[in-house]
Amino acid sequence: MGRVFSDEVERALRYIYYDLRAGKGAEGIKILEQASADGDGDASCILARCYCGTQYVWSGHDFPEDDDKATELLRRSVEQGSGIGVMVALRCGELTPSLEKKSPFGSLQEAFNSVLLKAQMGDAFCQYTVANTYFWWDFLRIQEKGQDSFAAQEEYREYLRQNISQCEDWFWKAFRGGMYLAANNLNRFYSEGDEDIIAPRPALAKDLYKTGAEMGYPVHQWIYGEELEKEERYDEALYWYKQAAAGGQQECWFCVGYAYEQGQGTEKDIAYAVQCYEKGLRQKKDTGKKIGCANRLGALYYDGEGVGKDYAKAFQLLQYAYGHNSKFGVCYLGKCCFRGWGTQQDYGKAREFLEQVGWNNKEAFYMLGAIYAQGLGVPADIKKGVEYLQKAGNNKEAKEEMRKYKKTLFGKWVRR
Repeated sequence: MGRVFSDEVERALRYIYYDLRAGKGAEGIKILEQASADGDGDASCILARCYCGTQYVWSGHDFPEDDDKATELLRRSVEQGSGIGVMVALRCGELTPSLEKKSPFGSLQEAFNSVLLKAQMGDAFCQYTVANTYFWWDFLRIQEKGQDSFAAQEEYREYLRQNISQCEDWFWKAFRGGMYLAANNLNRFYSEGDEDIIAPRPALAKDLYKTGAEMGYPVHQWIYGEELEKEERYDEALYWYKQAAAGGQQECWFCVGYAYEQGQGTEKDIAYAVQCYEKGLRQKKDTGKKIGCANRLGALYYDGEGVGKDYAKAFQLLQYAYGHNSKFGVCYLGKCCFRGWGTQQDYGKAREFLEQVGWNNKEAFYMLGAIYAQGLGVPADIKKGVEYLQKAGNNKEAKEEMRKYKKTLFGKWVRR
């Protein structure tokens, strides 16, 4: 039997929360699934958190999100007699009166006390859970108190202050014990305070993510890297991005790749940038950084920089990113469709892409000019086509296309 939980739950907690860099999240979730099926309510509770998305569990695990399954597991954990299950269900709004009656605890205070004991024994997940009961004011329901419980408003405010302030120490214990998530609420607690009861202390929030980075939390290494990048401390930012990526924060492969592509904080190395972008594309979920990797890599394949020119790969990557609402590659996609590079020639699609180019691109203007003036996939509109060709300026192809048209004495553009 483990020190605080069962051996299975303690091992799973280590893999899922306390030792992220081990890369054993998938093994941890399997352990929890078996323990939950065997009746371990604590396992059911932690497993429920795993299915709730990156607000509750590290993105590097790539766990699937399933709200219905999470709710079912959380309710099961309450029925199986888990104190943390009761507290988490309370926090999530899932602890209905009927579910509470199914709990073996005589009261919420009894359930809380069981978690508090484990927190005092040193478990970081329980410390985080205890901290949240104070931070989110769940202690009111646990202690069955409210404003009417006090003779004066000032007594009530002092009661709130004493309870809320307890979250700080518990969040720090959890943070140091392996719960990187505790830094998020600590940051809010310090930056915003709590209504007019706890005053903000933003200076205390300043180095939270630096501390987490130094403690080895990959997500904090990413956040701290972004803070350094904003300060234009590019070489330091790159160091932490590399640490985060090596620790399993796959989004950071984009950050590392971009630094090497641009020569930002390091010597330019586009071939290595390509390798980083390819690693970033291995993420299972369609994150913004994965889409960024597709865009940058697609552009490099189109231009043949750091990698052999390959229009088919470029089109595939940029079309994936476009399908996820990124317009970065619309110019490349339009050019590919116009010329039939890496995809079937399609003037209709070329026009759709090129008309989304929101910047001055002479080649794009030439293509749109040719499409409208020649009636490629649209009814011919020489006037509109010429307007685009004129925007293309000294573009060689645009100048050649312009020679095909002339202006009549009445000011109308016609084909020569």
